[in-house]
Amino acid sequence: MTQKIIRVITTASDGNQRTKEFDNFDAIGAIHEMVGIDDCSTDLELRGMPIFRGLVGPMPDGKNGVRYESPDVFEALTKEWTAMKPKRRKRRSAKEMAEAKALEAAQIAAGNGPLPKKKRPPRPRFPFGAVKAPTATTSPVNS
Repeated sequence: MTQKIIRVITTASDGNQRTKEFDNFDAIGAIHEMVGIDDCSTDLELRGMPIFRGLVGPMPDGKNGVRYESPDVFEALTKEWTAMKPKRRKRRSAKEMAEAKALEAAQIAAGNGPLPKKKRPPRPRFPFGAVKAPTATTSPVNS
């Protein structure tokens, strides 16, 4: 197993983020009090790692890294993350769709394009036949 790099990200006095890297948890334990062990993380590699008072984490940080953040850094990064807008896909215009359809038709006519799709017959409304209501029995039910 490779050695994990432990990063602690806090806010400096000037408001910038300050990152410290550690090789083991003992060095962090000298600065922050250990209050428990992570036993509920969905990332199985984080289970069993310590939890420190005043830090949010552990969180995965790349392939061989673990990250702890102060609450104000966690809040700021979360706000940035939620404010990011997903890249929107561009819809094709009617003109572009007509051009693509004409190109496909020309390729099919030349014998280079895909085969035309076969139309399927419509599915029956009731796949197991018509539903029949139960009929009354002529013989009495024995009790």
